[in-house]
Amino acid sequence: MLIKFISLNLQNYKSHRDLSVNFGEVTKITGDNAKGKSSILESISWILYGTDSLGGKLDPTPITYAADETIVQLLLSVDAKQLLLGRGLKKGKAQYYINEVPSKAKEFEELVKSLFDKDTFLSLYNPSYFFTLHWEKQRAMLLQYVTAPARKEVLNSLPEAQGETLEKYLKKHSLDDLEKIHKENKNTKEKKYIAAQSRTKTLQEQLEQLSEQQIDIESVKAELTHIDMQVRDLEKQLDSAFEKNQDFNSVQSQIRNLQNQIEMSKERWPALKNEEIEDTCRTCKRPLDDDAVEAVTADKEKRIEQYKASHNELVTKRKELQARLAELDYIEVSDIREKIREIHSSGQPLRQAIHTYDQYKKLETAVKTAEADEAAILQDLNSSIFILDCIKAYRAKEAELQAEKVQALFTTLSVRLFKQNKGDGEIKPDFEIEMDGKPYSKLSLSESIRAGLELRDVLSQQSELIVPTFIDNSESITSFKEPNGQLIISRVVAGQELKIEGEAAE
Repeated sequence: MLIKFISLNLQNYKSHRDLSVNFGEVTKITGDNAKGKSSILESISWILYGTDSLGGKLDPTPITYAADETIVQLLLSVDAKQLLLGRGLKKGKAQYYINEVPSKAKEFEELVKSLFDKDTFLSLYNPSYFFTLHWEKQRAMLLQYVTAPARKEVLNSLPEAQGETLEKYLKKHSLDDLEKIHKENKNTKEKKYIAAQSRTKTLQEQLEQLSEQQIDIESVKAELTHIDMQVRDLEKQLDSAFEKNQDFNSVQSQIRNLQNQIEMSKERWPALKNEEIEDTCRTCKRPLDDDAVEAVTADKEKRIEQYKASHNELVTKRKELQARLAELDYIEVSDIREKIREIHSSGQPLRQAIHTYDQYKKLETAVKTAEADEAAILQDLNSSIFILDCIKAYRAKEAELQAEKVQALFTTLSVRLFKQNKGDGEIKPDFEIEMDGKPYSKLSLSESIRAGLELRDVLSQQSELIVPTFIDNSESITSFKEPNGQLIISRVVAGQELKIEGEAAE
């Protein structure tokens, strides 16, 4: 888009009661200080935005005289199509005009906005304006027209290992998500690695407290097995002895029981043997006849026979049990128990040796497992650290390639788009314009004018927007490259009244 200023009319604007300016390709405004040169330049930004040329507040009312109304009109062409814009102030109320037609503020603002962005226009119109913006805004304005380097280009510019690693992971995650994943994993694994190191150290210390077991564990186990077999054999003998002694005690108990019965039987014999035969009835005391006496005698003899049979049976059973007891042996188990204790005790050192050996081996295995876990965690941690380093390298290379693209737009200026944090080495967005190694803020007036002109030309080329530009205090600079588009030059000439000259292009 090509914007040209054709004419400007100021009525009751600051020190100008009625001033008309006809612009050429080069317009020179000269005169002594306080003759209203800067007011002419600022009136254009006031028409468009109601501000001065740096975007600040501006009071357009007359300074040395009184007037009821202030009106400023700018006739410009937009790609060869004329447009007349006007802004006025009457009794403190703003007035807007589009092609001399009174308009509402919003309608006026929308029209201006449709022509060009405010920051872009003011940066092109006033080469100093760009440097008053926040660095993030400056950076965004310059980069909005410069495409970022393609991912493939950045990856191919990295060392092979870093490029291949990132290319694999970026198929699944964005760079920012990948960074979040591995930052979290790095923090988690750092804590786990510290814990794993502590566990390994503790187990190693426990292992060092046990002397390494230089024994033939199989021989020791075989010897202990032999001892255990001896103990089991003796325990079987002990069980057998218990069974035999149980039989012995049972027979002996039966003999004692029979002996008691025999003694009781003996005690009953005298009474039965000496029992008298009564010849009278026990109840009525009458003499018994012969048959009755004979019956009583027969009954006694029968009872004697029964007694003898029962007594002899007890004696016979006792003899049988005594004969059986004679065949049984009572085994003394205390000797067997003592042998079991002695043999079992002889295996205790072997059991202790096996226990110590097993404990050592378990600790040895635990140490190896802990070391393996520690190594696995460290590997995972290092993997995340490497990927984070790859991401840093990617961003640094991306910044470098993007900076090269931007830098290629300039001839005398250098541009810094990024900076590296001293602490973590991360690449962070930044912005600084330098000339001959000096930042813009340190440049002289003439250097800052040249820097501003070069920058506004780059912005103009990239945005494809050509607007007039002005150089204030041009007496401070002896030579410069003329910008594209119309040029308005303001210069102090001591003792001279305001003079405006519009020149055609040579």
